Amino acid sequence: MSRAALLVLADGRFPAGGHAHSGGAEAAVRAGRITGAASLEDFCRGRLHTAGLVAASLAAAAALGVDPAALDAAADARTPSAALRVAARRLGRQLMRAARAAWPSGELDAVAREFPKGAHQPVVLGVAARAAGLGAEDAAYCSAYESVSGPATAVVRLLSLDPFDATAVLARLAPELDLVAGQASGAARRVVDEGVDALPAASAPLLEIGAEAHAAWPVRLFAS
Repeated sequence: MSRAALLVLADGRFPAGGHAHSGGAEAAVRAGRITGAASLEDFCRGRLHTAGLVAASLAAAAALGVDPAALDAAADARTPSAALRVAARRLGRQLMRAARAAWPSGELDAVAREFPKGAHQPVVLGVAARAAGLGAEDAAYCSAYESVSGPATAVVRLLSLDPFDATAVLARLAPELDLVAGQASGAARRVVDEGVDALPAASAPLLEIGAEAHAAWPVRLFAS
């Protein structure tokens, strides 16, 4: 198992398209729910324990070799917002391109053929982690970290927040990232025996509502 591969996959410079998405932060800034470092931390914490937990569990299950089609359907069922489903598939398609270049794999090729318009990003992330020789917990960590690092980076641009403050938010959330990654990898192992219904289905209604409003804006900085 290569820790260096995990660093490559989790690197914000990995060309997976995440830089174009705010993870709901742009809508939250417009609504006044994020105004600085403290409210960014609250937002990221909420996102981590809801959408982040679900995504990390999907990624971990895919890394264990659970059927990607079943996981993709489970991701759809756990994403009420049509705008978020579209964004997840776009991100999945871009991640697939990058992952196939980095770690050529028959499994990645099969998922790309089955989902030519893109599978949900966490599912692709898990299959990519598997292709890179990583395990379920690695995939969970990568996904959980993405769930908070994306919004933190976006708020630096949206509010001209000091990057040191944004990074400090991520550092303070580290113990909770550990917790969520552990919960996600545990849920993924239950999926192997019990099926996809064992996946968590934590909800974040404000993220869903914000995504639908954001998709209708005529001018926006981020795609989602």
